[in-house]
Amino acid sequence: MKRCILLLVILFCAGATSRAQADDLAEAPIRQVLEAQVAAWNSGDLYNFARGYKDSPDTLFIGKDISRGYTDMLARYKATYPNKDAMGTLSFTNLEIHSLDLKYAVAIGKFHLERTKAAGGDANGVFSLIFEKTPLGWKIILDHSS
Repeated sequence: MKRCILLLVILFCAGATSRAQADDLAEAPIRQVLEAQVAAWNSGDLYNFARGYKDSPDTLFIGKDISRGYTDMLARYKATYPNKDAMGTLSFTNLEIHSLDLKYAVAIGKFHLERTKAAGGDANGVFSLIFEKTPLGWKIILDHSS
């Protein structure tokens, strides 16, 4: 019985260490992706903003509707935000990053889009993003923003 308890404690500690290691490996590079997206957005550069997403037909977007695909996402962003005024200034707050394992992680937080009234006014909301570690770095594979 003592051996079983000892084994369970060891396995629990190993799992906690693995999760902590996964968090350490994911947090800084994912924050860099998000910071690069904010910088690109605030420069009016949709192409570099979109580089944070995995270029795949399976990339999923959930908002008012559910849609799939990197190409469609970029086309929607171009139509919705045709110029720098429409894009406004983006910021993220309350950002948390949680590893699911060594290949997947979740980022949650709040977004704020500051725009003039003529450009659509301010927008606020929350988001959850699922990231996948790919050969090109951490990429968003699911974006749920509301």
